[in-house]
Amino acid sequence: MTVIVISPSVMQFLLAFIVVGPLLGAVAALLPAPPGLKGRNPDQAVLRHGVTVTGAVLIAAIVLAVGFDHDHPATMQATTDISWIPALDVRIHLGIDGISLPLLVLTALLTFLCALYSYFKPPAGPSPKAFVALVLVLESGTLATFAVLDLLLFFLAFEMVLIPMYFLINRWGGDQRQAAAWKFILYTLLGSVVMLLGLLLVGLKSGTFDMVALATDNGRGLTTSVQVIAVLAIGLGLAVKTPMWPLHSWLPDAHTAAPTVGSVLLAGVLLKMGTYGFVRILLPAAPDGMRTFAPYLAAFAVVGIVYGSLACLALARTGAKGDLKRLIAYSSVGHMGFVLLGIATMTPTGVNGALFANIAHGLITGLLFFLVGAVKDRYGTADLDTLAGATGAALYGRAPRLGALLAFAAVASLGLPGLAGFWGEMLTLFGAYSPAEGLSRPAFRTFMAIGAFGTLLTAAYMLIVVRRVCMGEHTLSARTTPDTSAPSAPSALSAPSIPSAPSAAPASDASQAPATPGTPQTQAATPAPAASPTPGTLQAPTTPGAPQAPPAPQLADVQPYEAAAWTPLVALTVLAGLWPAVLLGLTDPAVQKLLSGGKS
Repeated sequence: MTVIVISPSVMQFLLAFIVVGPLLGAVAALLPAPPGLKGRNPDQAVLRHGVTVTGAVLIAAIVLAVGFDHDHPATMQATTDISWIPALDVRIHLGIDGISLPLLVLTALLTFLCALYSYFKPPAGPSPKAFVALVLVLESGTLATFAVLDLLLFFLAFEMVLIPMYFLINRWGGDQRQAAAWKFILYTLLGSVVMLLGLLLVGLKSGTFDMVALATDNGRGLTTSVQVIAVLAIGLGLAVKTPMWPLHSWLPDAHTAAPTVGSVLLAGVLLKMGTYGFVRILLPAAPDGMRTFAPYLAAFAVVGIVYGSLACLALARTGAKGDLKRLIAYSSVGHMGFVLLGIATMTPTGVNGALFANIAHGLITGLLFFLVGAVKDRYGTADLDTLAGATGAALYGRAPRLGALLAFAAVASLGLPGLAGFWGEMLTLFGAYSPAEGLSRPAFRTFMAIGAFGTLLTAAYMLIVVRRVCMGEHTLSARTTPDTSAPSAPSALSAPSIPSAPSAAPASDASQAPATPGTPQTQAATPAPAASPTPGTLQAPTTPGAPQAPPAPQLADVQPYEAAAWTPLVALTVLAGLWPAVLLGLTDPAVQKLLSGGKS
């Protein structure tokens, strides 16, 4: 295998550019566009600017990954270490290893795909200038969180993403966006205040804020009582962002109200910041404190798995008027429960499973929110009952490619073997079967059994969603006994002669598919659909000569820009499922070193 060698100075520059570049791009987005780059209008120019900046960051991240020394993934690479506040020994310390590199590339990829999607489908709301600037600030803060190696810099980067996400939800979101944005900011800020106290406690008691030094010391400079308090304080702030049950209640509201791009970034990268903090800070720096709280963390994790699945089942049932975006948000509570369960095992197997599940969740749930946003754009709603019944949704018949992609993302989310979602869940359950020394095996095997039951619940609600949204409802309410159905059939078929009936339903259907060039325009004038206001109902089956209602009008299927934004996520989901060693080969040596106190 050919190894591409990139000099350390170039690697340092690339990592610094990845962190700082989006921030500079955000400032440039607020400035007037140069005369030669204005494009058709200022809005188009600034959206193109967002694609350019995020594309450059993604290229830099890919080059960084190519130049990464894959033979030594446990070693910090592309490091920069500059004194910033000497009085507090705070340093601008950057670096990546096998744990942070996949998250760095995932963040750069998802942000670029969101910028590309927004270029062709700008968000409805205020000026795109502010939208692009906020997305770039969000990207910079997230990338910095995964790249910094100083506790105070980690806190600053961790907090940097809150304000952009608040405004993305509040200004470009849907119904109830203001309440959802306030709930998001209050929960996360309150958690962050407690987390800051814990970070200061660790830094002051150990004499350093450097994460590498703390990991090497492996808690030897901190008493057990200090570690317990630190894990409680820092873990609380990280658990809110993860989110861990019962601190999750801000998440469904935020996802439901957020624009499509906001939901993708929130689920794909922001939730990973909390679990990354558990792995990068608490496991190596406070192992005794983590060992004390590990059973409780695991218990909350499996409750979240079952709770999230039951909430999804409640939303998916017929007549619940469940929102599809809200259902996917609750599914994230369950999936992140598996990540927390893997971390709580404190074993290489469990932690590797948690890191793998992190990446898989970012790919699959990011794709799901893209797809749900596309369905909502076409139908004007994400209500499951409406999608499955009143509009004759049946995506397989009306937009087959979109329906196939939604089914693919759903089966990937439920952990189908051969796709990315399978390996993370399996490894976390294996880790729970044999937890670290000092942890109760009977308790963790009980947690493993509950988590395995959660996988069955996940399969149940995902398959219900696929059946209802992709296949439509098959109600039999119109089929009555032969004695009553035969005489009623002619009157039902004569409904098109009523002048007030034909004008409503076809017009709404025609307005829902303006983007399909091949859709026949005569459908709006066809009176027959008015005779069947509830698609999927079996009507007049005993009258062979009766005229049949035409099929529901086609929806705009997957557009080229949508295919460009979604194809990388599909490909990586398949690649990670078929070749998990690509990711595990990076994380495993780094995890082994982290759990052994800095010893390779």
